[in-house]
Amino acid sequence: MSKSVVIIGGGYGGLRAVEFLAKHHDINVTLIDKNPYHYLQTEAYGYIAGRFDIHDIAIDLQKWCLGFKRKVLFVNEIAASIDFGKQEVITETKSLHYDYLVIASGAQTNFFSFIEGLKEHSHGVKNLQRAHDFRQEFEDIIYKQLQSEEHADKNEINLAIGGAGLSGVEVAAEMANVIQAYSKTIGDRARAIKIYLIDASETILPGMSSYIVKNTQKRLEKLGVKILTGAFISNVDSLYIYFKDGKKLHYHFMIFTGGIKAGNLNSAVESDKNRIGQFIANQELNINGTKNVFAIGDCVEIRDGEGNMLPPTAQIAEKSAEYVAECIRKRIDSKQIEPFDASVSGMFIALGGKYAVGEMFKFIKVKGYTAYLLKKAITHAYYLGLHLRINAGYKNRNIPR
Repeated sequence: MSKSVVIIGGGYGGLRAVEFLAKHHDINVTLIDKNPYHYLQTEAYGYIAGRFDIHDIAIDLQKWCLGFKRKVLFVNEIAASIDFGKQEVITETKSLHYDYLVIASGAQTNFFSFIEGLKEHSHGVKNLQRAHDFRQEFEDIIYKQLQSEEHADKNEINLAIGGAGLSGVEVAAEMANVIQAYSKTIGDRARAIKIYLIDASETILPGMSSYIVKNTQKRLEKLGVKILTGAFISNVDSLYIYFKDGKKLHYHFMIFTGGIKAGNLNSAVESDKNRIGQFIANQELNINGTKNVFAIGDCVEIRDGEGNMLPPTAQIAEKSAEYVAECIRKRIDSKQIEPFDASVSGMFIALGGKYAVGEMFKFIKVKGYTAYLLKKAITHAYYLGLHLRINAGYKNRNIPR
């Protein structure tokens, strides 16, 4: 008898879970997402700076699911709540029964409430709409500078990025690289656009290796990024970012990448959660004392076998998805399940143009064009896999559901 698996969330973890579960002839999969597309958030830095187009960072989920023929159903609705007793996911228009449930609903930008005005005056990059807004703003700034007849010193424009973690650093580097490229054609008017990278930590990329931090800092400085570390933001208004030491920075536009919190579904689900609303799961990534409900990716606090917190990255989302897919297969077959254990295999940071810094397996360290090629190869392999499924979905679009 076939089992029904419902997956909430079409992000990196959700799609990887679909891929692994749809291989089995006795498992039917339903994917639920409020958006009709998969957003490649790891490539947001290039889209914001205008180097990538929309088709480089968004994939049609309906066509992708059709690539599995009858095996995967896509429901383009908000998953509003879960009834654990009835084993149902409640959306805006229907209730979907599950034998197994995978929650991969992701996270959203945490605009800290203790920083007055932050949410009202800054933009996140965790959703496509906000990334699109900033891309348009950045392009508009470049265009206005092209048209400007004023000297650069009289027309300085400051773009601020709050948070010097992975996302903030990549966005800052790519924008700064674009500005350098434009300075060759529009001169000082392009150099009048200043990029400020702000973090309360004493270093950029807190928690990462000294090799990555040191080489990233060198690259950012070479690109002209103004790095403000140990800088605590007290409040933000429409003109200035105010710091706790009494200083202030006049800015034109602000991105905030300084933290995440769980999405709205977590708030509607009765289960143990941490201070940012992520589910607290057991060693098999089950929540709420169940054996058939799993949480993966950014919506859950994930730890390795020794209890160390793992970072909320696409890599960990995919590893947790693969583990959960295997767990479901073993539960169906009444086989023993080992606790989840994973580690970060490597890290690559795009630093503008054809330059990156990276580490693999803790001992392979690369930078510059070589690191860029390795990162590009990894991204291309993922993107190609999605598009092969999309092409199959396009061919299968007239198959009755």
